[in-house]
Amino acid sequence: MKILVTGGAGFIGSNVVDGYIAAGHNVTVVDNLYTGKRENLNPKARFHLMDIRSPRLTELFARERFDVVNHHAAQMSVPASVADPLFDADVNVRGFVNVLEAARTTGVRKVVFISSGGAIYGEATEYPTPETTSPVPLSPYAITKTVSEQYLYFYRHQYGLDYTVLRYANVYGPRQVPHGEAGVVAIFMDRLLAGQPCTVYHFSDEPLGMARDYCYVGDVVRANLLALENGSGEAVNIGTGKPTRTRELFDAVFTAIKVARPEIASELAVPFSGPARPGDLSRSCLEVSKAERVLAFAAACSLGKGLTATLAWRLAKADV
Repeated sequence: MKILVTGGAGFIGSNVVDGYIAAGHNVTVVDNLYTGKRENLNPKARFHLMDIRSPRLTELFARERFDVVNHHAAQMSVPASVADPLFDADVNVRGFVNVLEAARTTGVRKVVFISSGGAIYGEATEYPTPETTSPVPLSPYAITKTVSEQYLYFYRHQYGLDYTVLRYANVYGPRQVPHGEAGVVAIFMDRLLAGQPCTVYHFSDEPLGMARDYCYVGDVVRANLLALENGSGEAVNIGTGKPTRTRELFDAVFTAIKVARPEIASELAVPFSGPARPGDLSRSCLEVSKAERVLAFAAACSLGKGLTATLAWRLAKADV
């Protein structure tokens, strides 16, 4: 299958590219390297340094005639979207519509769109939150993901362009950068390895921090593989269905680092406390039974195992 992965030099996108190539697919990457890194690029993928808002994008589509577009390119930070909603909308909405126009005019069969179950549901009343919950986005980032899903529905209704939406929980793992929607694992690891204290942000009534559903990137790659042939016209939560408070996550990260680096200062085991930031949700956890039903997907990697694998990658990278 001939697949274009937008944002394929980024953390999650590059892991998905690796998974597609390992499965035997022909993969092209489009990335402007704004947050993506050349070092993440799979050498077996063709790479085009290009912004998804570029008018040249349609020329690439017309020349390559992709079967599937996997859309990971995005402005991915909730705080950044609050600080600059115009840029957020320009990339995440206008850029995505540019991708859709290129897709529908060149015969693309399907779009796999990466949305955010960790953001679009807002402060949901049902918890863990199923896909039947109406989005109540509480940040510009979440708004753009919600609007993009609606554009997909229109393009399928109007032009027959098939799609599957993957609503990610908070994804972590190798190649994660310490910013973006779910960058807290990378932040904790980077700071602790540098001998710097960490901060747990929280609302006044939740001293252990915000609850999140942390899903290992290797599991997410499997979901993207399954979405190539399954989930037509569906939006599907991709997560573990298990909430973890930020302080619990910090403790797990510290424990993993203490095993690998016994010399770490014991005083770093107690993080600072900070108020929740604009756009933060008090809790987010996804109901995941639809993923099993529609995609035959279930997350398999435990938090402890995933953190150990992530730390091993960060330590190997630091030793190079």
